[in-house]
Amino acid sequence: MDGNIHEKLRGIPWGEWSLIALFISVLSGLLVAFQYDPAAPLYSTGAIDLLVPFGDSFRALHFYSSQLFFLFSIIHLWAVFDRTESYGRGQWIRLTSTLPVALLLLFTGYVLRADSTGSSAGLIAENIITAIPLIGSTLNDLLFSLSDNGMKRVYINHIIGFELLWGLLAWEHLRKYRTSFLQHPLLTAAILLLCLVPTAPFEMERLGVFHINGPWFFLGLQELLRFLPAMIAGVLFPGTLLLALFLLQKNSSSYPFVRNFIFGWLVVYALLSAIALWR
Repeated sequence: MDGNIHEKLRGIPWGEWSLIALFISVLSGLLVAFQYDPAAPLYSTGAIDLLVPFGDSFRALHFYSSQLFFLFSIIHLWAVFDRTESYGRGQWIRLTSTLPVALLLLFTGYVLRADSTGSSAGLIAENIITAIPLIGSTLNDLLFSLSDNGMKRVYINHIIGFELLWGLLAWEHLRKYRTSFLQHPLLTAAILLLCLVPTAPFEMERLGVFHINGPWFFLGLQELLRFLPAMIAGVLFPGTLLLALFLLQKNSSSYPFVRNFIFGWLVVYALLSAIALWR
């Protein structure tokens, strides 16, 4: 059954689909960035939706195409994870490193909204990073620095830093792909239509609410933080998944163990996310 699933997944060009979603995300993001002010993040995000002509459509397009880019990237990785022998160790590590960088791109987009979800997510992220011994404060200054610089550092990393890092890590792999909107007209049309139906999330502060769920991919970690210290729940636990992905090589004797560990980790995280969503 597992083999049949992977065969079906390989028959779909997930990598090309993720690039199409990325192209749309970047183009729509440029339009949104022109109207965004990191000095007044909450006001400017609301103004984009309410005052800028078609601003809510472009923000929705940017939000949903970014979500699809991340989801297609995950499925693409899942579809090829049992073909790791076709990649060198260094290339495979670079490719799997694009996943946490893409996650940071997605996460900083939530933080930049500065609404109830974004503010809470940013605060939790700072607490996790500063919990890292010796280098925590330096990393926080490099990545977020919300307490000292507001949204300025996050904004720069979102539109420049993380995008350049993702491109450098994926560049060798991207040279093999040649895709365009014309090659995937149905997917392109479907993503463009997303801006006409649902609006991008924007949650104002709600009085009397003491528990706010973070982004969907953050829920499991948020739930784990209720029971474990930030260093364990926010750094070591997700770090084990990244390390397992780095070590995943089908021609290695440890492949069955590493593969089963990854599947087990994902099951545990899915359960934690479901519990957090149910609260």
